[in-house]
Order: sequence, then C-alpha cells, then structure tokens
Amino acid sequence: MRKPNWKSNDKVAGKGAITQQFVATMRGEKLEIEVAPWGEGHLKINGLEVARVTDAKDRRDAFSQLEKAAEQHLTASGANKDSSAIPAVRAKLLEDKKGLVVGIANDNSIAWGCAKAFRAFGAEVAVTYLNDKAKKYVEPLARELDSPIVMPLDVNAPGQMEAVFERIKDEWGKLDFLVHSIAFSPKEALHGRVVDVGREGFLTTMDVSCWTFIRMAHLAEPLMRKGGTLFTMSYYGSQMVVKNYNIMGVAKAALECAVRYLAAELGPKGIRVHAISPGPLATRAASGIPEFDALLDKAQAKAPTKSLVSIEDVGVATAFLAHDAAKLITGETLYIDGGYHIID
Repeated sequence: MRKPNWKSNDKVAGKGAITQQFVATMRGEKLEIEVAPWGEGHLKINGLEVARVTDAKDRRDAFSQLEKAAEQHLTASGANKDSSAIPAVRAKLLEDKKGLVVGIANDNSIAWGCAKAFRAFGAEVAVTYLNDKAKKYVEPLARELDSPIVMPLDVNAPGQMEAVFERIKDEWGKLDFLVHSIAFSPKEALHGRVVDVGREGFLTTMDVSCWTFIRMAHLAEPLMRKGGTLFTMSYYGSQMVVKNYNIMGVAKAALECAVRYLAAELGPKGIRVHAISPGPLATRAASGIPEFDALLDKAQAKAPTKSLVSIEDVGVATAFLAHDAAKLITGETLYIDGGYHIID
C-alpha cells in the first residue's frame, strides 16, 4: 500500500510556530494535517474535516494518529490502491489496435496513464524512453504493458524519431494511435517574461513542444492506412494567461492550432487529431513551473467538481477517443480538469 508523501507547509498564514501544517496529494485527494504542540490536531481531505484528536501526548503523536486516519480513508475510498498494474483480464474495446506512446518518464507521467488505459482496453502499446538515465524507470513499466517495441527517443537526436516509426512499420505494418506527451523549454526561457525570451530559447521551446508533434504526424500518416488517432498534450495556459506558465503557453497555443490544421488535412484519410488539456498534475515536467503547489490548490478550489485530475482520468478519456465510437470527433481540445476552464 502506497503512503502519502507528507510535506511541511511553511506558509500557513498567522500560525507562527505554534501550529504546524502538513500537506500531501494522492490520486486526486488533497490531504491536510494540522497539529499543535499540546497534542491537538485535525485531518482535512479536500477541505473537509474527517478526523480530529484532542488528547495525544504531543505534536508527533497527534500527527501519527491523523496519518493513520488518512491512510484508512484512502484505503476505504480506493484512492490508495496501487493502480500502476495493468489488469490481468483486458477489455476488448481496442483489441487489435496498435499504438505508440511517447513521453513516459516514470509512473507519474501523463503518458503512463494513457499507456495503461490503452493496454487495459486491449491495445498493443509501443513506448519510448528519453535516454539511458530514463531507461531504468521506463523499462519496468514497458514490461507491465507487455510492450513489444521499447526504443530510445530523444527528439533532438538526428534519426531517432524516424527509427522508431521504421521499427513500427517493420514489426506491425500499421499504427492506429499515437500519444505525443512531451514538451520542453530551457529554464531561462520558461522562468522569464515572454517579452524577454531570446530567439534560441523560443526556437527550442517551439521545436520540442510543437514541431515534434507535426513531425510525428507526418511519420504516422503512411502507417494509418485505415485511419487512426493522433493525440498531444496541452494545458489551459494556451488560452489564458497562467502565472509562471510564460513561454510554454505560447507553445501550447501553437500546438492547439496545429491540431486543427492537421485534423483538416488528415481527416479525409480517417485520421483524427486531438489536443488533450488536463488540469494541473504533479508530474516531473510540472516541477519546473514555479509555485506549482499554489496552482494545484487554485485548480481544486475553482473546479466545479472540487477535484484534481489524475493520470488515470486522462488515460481513460484519451483511450475512448481512439475508439471507433469517436470516429466523427476530431480537431478538438478536450479539457479533463473537473470543469476548471469554464469558471471565471
């Protein structure tokens, strides 16, 4: 059973050093424990108090009791079950479909949520890893997927992208879906104002975050002779100014525009194209965005569902759009954010 990764919140306004707050997020549940030195404290889950202690020996004992209460709640709700494993009995919704998922870095990756869902629905999944350092994290996940194709793919390395599609052509002879879940911006470009971004930083951001999807679509097209679906990952910062998202918002806006043009050009061949726009997720990529925890808090408070999205939520919705039942849906930016984007 996985346990929450508790972190001390040093920004509790007005509390001083008397009361300490600890926070954690697991499977879309926001957990908060507040404890006082004299042994009182309470546990909140998604803003609602679910447990309280008043007679613990001290702060540490109070935290220990509330931590156990949190784990019991997560187990009861199913939120603490290890969902990394692929079901032994798979559905047949995407049986005989074969697809490529690019962007798995670890088991917190959006791409991993997608890969799991596709495999659970019966599809075969090929995966890539960035480099040798990432390989040790991705290979065990690929084994869970029974992936027949596992290859390195650094989009900045000449020929690697083409080699992946050539291998798919040789082994499968076709491709039914592609998930492009990569983006990158140099730190100096991402952390600065858009108006100050240098040419090199801008070009790198656009190249990795947008052009690589266009290039993959070009390589996938001849393998989708009977149609297929192309997916890329976007974010709300493409439409609205989101603090600290900066130049990546510009790149995602370009990416969503590319989705519409690709959908128009490839539609006659039965190839659909979508941008998936999840709410904020605690992925490795998100760690480069300053004040990301505040962004998570805002998203949960503002969303009509009062919930944070999980990689499993994103995966299931993405897999649905690859099914033939969605054959007349294309060119969309699909928001999976609990309705966050509809609220002013």
